[in-house]
Amino acid sequence: MKLLLEALLKFSLGIILVGLLIFLPAGTIHYWNGILLMCILFVPMFIAGIIMLIKSPRLLESRLNLNEKEQTQKEVVKLSGLMFCLGFIVAGLNYRYSWIELPNIVVYISSIIFIISYILYGEVLKENAYLARTIEVSNNQKLIDTGLYKIVRHPMYTVTLLLFLSMPLILNSLLSFIIFLMYPFIIIKRINNEEKVLESKLKGYKEYKRKVKYKLIPFVW
Repeated sequence: MKLLLEALLKFSLGIILVGLLIFLPAGTIHYWNGILLMCILFVPMFIAGIIMLIKSPRLLESRLNLNEKEQTQKEVVKLSGLMFCLGFIVAGLNYRYSWIELPNIVVYISSIIFIISYILYGEVLKENAYLARTIEVSNNQKLIDTGLYKIVRHPMYTVTLLLFLSMPLILNSLLSFIIFLMYPFIIIKRINNEEKVLESKLKGYKEYKRKVKYKLIPFVW
């Protein structure tokens, strides 16, 4: 019950915060791109939360924990938060003042990419029960080298890269997309720090690195 209440509280606060960041600058709740993003973002999130609560409460608890211990990761969280705030605010302002409008086809394709990425996100959570939001190695944690982990070492970040870069396009904001281009650089910093932690604390990770060469994008990096 405590985990359920915590999850519902953070879920509700997320809806309120994102809604305020998008619709206040837009000056209206009739910003249909904002409504679209809210629906395809929070409806699957709610369903995923219910599934984790029933089947893997430990995973849900770890996903709700935002208390980073690594200093580098604290900086990454702050930069990510700044990126989201600026990106959503600019998207709302872009709608209000009609600065730059993208073709609807871009919005539709981006929405499809977002939904597919969300499905892959669920697959990564299914494959790795140790997948916390914070950088840490749990007691008796096992190395995962199956499924998407056979392609890249950090498939969760690959998926979030697709998710986050599609968000501003769903919001019909090219300017927000430019702001969200910060994310690849933010995530590279996070990955480099995370790998140092995993090498020192997770058994077999050095051998896994030799087996799976690419960190984020196959054949690129």
